[in-house]
Amino acid sequence: MREEEKIEAGLLFSPADPELKALKLRAHGLNLMYNRTYEDETERRQMVLSELLAELGEGSFLQGPIFFHYGVHTTIGRNFFANFNLTIQDDAKVTIKDRCNFGPGVTIVTPVHPMVAQERAVMYDENGQEKHLCYAKPVEIGNDCWLGANVVVCPGVTIGDGCVIGAGSVVTRDIPAGSFAAGNPCRVIREITEADSMRHKPELLGAYRVE
Repeated sequence: MREEEKIEAGLLFSPADPELKALKLRAHGLNLMYNRTYEDETERRQMVLSELLAELGEGSFLQGPIFFHYGVHTTIGRNFFANFNLTIQDDAKVTIKDRCNFGPGVTIVTPVHPMVAQERAVMYDENGQEKHLCYAKPVEIGNDCWLGANVVVCPGVTIGDGCVIGAGSVVTRDIPAGSFAAGNPCRVIREITEADSMRHKPELLGAYRVE
């Protein structure tokens, strides 16, 4: 079984595998290329992202700088916005659905390292060769989610549609759809309801209106 297949199966894998190292090297180069562009170089930026990511939906914008570990393991939907310093360590698959907004410094991580120090340092394959191993769990962000500044999403987490995650939160477990959640560790504070609508805040609306 290839190391890439082990990742997909949720098994221990070797990050030093030549195939994986080549994927990471390619992604890291594309990150640098993107981060050297100007914001108005839209065609060049789009070209880099089309090579870097598995999929990027129409109308999406990544402010930059960006930091993807593999890139090809990440799928992003339509009308996505990411502010400065988006970091996605996508050893396992990362799926971000449509119309999500990320504040500055959002980080998504998928790899998990052994808890026992000796096992982090070395394990052994079937031939008795020393290996540095980890495993990874996929992350999924639903439609219409807003993640505040410096949110960290941990391995294996699913965030349901329409959630708001407060700034600085560390999301260690699944968050049900339609929730406002915050904290470290992140927990559901309450359900988001019609009472949260901007129509109830006329002092902020000015000349704008809510349909």
